[in-house]
Amino acid sequence: MKKFILLLFSLSLFSSINAQRGWEAGGWLGASYYFGDLNTNYDLSMPGLAGGIIGRFNFNNRICMKFSGNLGTVMGDDAISKNTFERARNLSFRSRIIEGAAQLEFNFLPYTHGSSEEFFTPYLFAGLNVFHFNPEAEYDGEWVELRPLGTEGQFKGEEYYSVNAGLVYGFGFKIDLSYEWSLNIEVGARTLFTDYIDDVSGFYPDNDDLRRSRGELAATLSDRSILIPGVNEGQIGQAGRQRGSTNLNDSYVLAGIGIVYYFGDLKCPGYGNRRKL
Repeated sequence: MKKFILLLFSLSLFSSINAQRGWEAGGWLGASYYFGDLNTNYDLSMPGLAGGIIGRFNFNNRICMKFSGNLGTVMGDDAISKNTFERARNLSFRSRIIEGAAQLEFNFLPYTHGSSEEFFTPYLFAGLNVFHFNPEAEYDGEWVELRPLGTEGQFKGEEYYSVNAGLVYGFGFKIDLSYEWSLNIEVGARTLFTDYIDDVSGFYPDNDDLRRSRGELAATLSDRSILIPGVNEGQIGQAGRQRGSTNLNDSYVLAGIGIVYYFGDLKCPGYGNRRKL
């Protein structure tokens, strides 16, 4: 990640410093996808609605810095897995994501608003995000928050944090619609610093201990396994048995189309240009 950001800065030296400076702002709408313990096959059949607002500063016609505030919903379900153990595990979740992100962008081609020749470019980007998540599971027709239940045996007050961060990277394509307006198409992945966006990471707790400390609902949602002949003979939530994988953290992808307005190079008037009294 550091090498990629340094590469973007190095490439920017080959562009004119004064060309195409200025702010852009707009919004985007698209889809969000989750990948993790409840979607190990990278299945794309459960997209969530996503969107956000964009603020971008063009340093020149090659390098930009973009800030965004994004909303999305991610979800996963063992029922659609190709893995028989995962289908027997029978866990599912959804979580609303509230995200703030900052990313450095590099335009492959010189991009200048209003130009008849430099009016489009593919681009790469990398950066960081901070986000809030709150996994829920549907039970008896209602959505239940999972974090407060400590489904993997977390002690009260020692649950995973609901605010975390990650690395942002991806690619996009931008093209002018006019001097002021442009169309942006972007796909961005988030590799997270948490493995609990789906409330699944490690091992099953002792179900009796969980029932005593957290209640019947916590014990029920910790182990929702179903009988699949030849795979399991009953509930699989034995204490210490693998519930998820700690090898890789979770991730999600935001993909969408945005409309952005270019304000040009907005500068404060110089002192020498002020009208004398």
